[in-house]
Amino acid sequence: MQSNKHSVLNATYALILSFLFLLAAPPSAIADINTNSYDGNIFALYAGNGALVPPSTSLEEAVKLKKPILLAFYLDDNNSSKRFAPLLSDLQGRWGKDVELIALPSDPYKVDPSAPNTSPNHYWNGMVPQIVVIDASTNVLFSGQGNMNEAEIEQALAKATGRSAGNEPRSKRSFNEYNSEFSS
Repeated sequence: MQSNKHSVLNATYALILSFLFLLAAPPSAIADINTNSYDGNIFALYAGNGALVPPSTSLEEAVKLKKPILLAFYLDDNNSSKRFAPLLSDLQGRWGKDVELIALPSDPYKVDPSAPNTSPNHYWNGMVPQIVVIDASTNVLFSGQGNMNEAEIEQALAKATGRSAGNEPRSKRSFNEYNSEFSS
């Protein structure tokens, strides 16, 4: 009788300890490009390019330098912005030597077209993701949001820089989808 009591007690202790261990275990990290969850830096996670943020130049500095600008607004916890990250990284790779690419989280900005053209508020339209292509004279050559036409962006960049638009096809898969092929 005594051994049955100890067996039941030991089993109960083992069950309680197992349950406590599961509670103490850290949650698994699950990033999902299709959710509005915060997964971290979307450019590092989905585009393999954490160097996009923070930008190396401010909008005010780029305007003073009279350089063409690709201004991008995004949110790290927005699924459209997550899907947009590889496009922005690709555009930086192809146009980064000719334009200032400035990626800004949209949270601190408000829509204010009367703001000076050196302020992101002047260009922000309230929707993410948003790309604005600005020439050296601060003329807006392209402003789009959501699922944007890449060819239109390329044409605006070509006009802003005097370069011809690139015709290289871009993969539709994100950086981590490439990496997952090699780990399975």
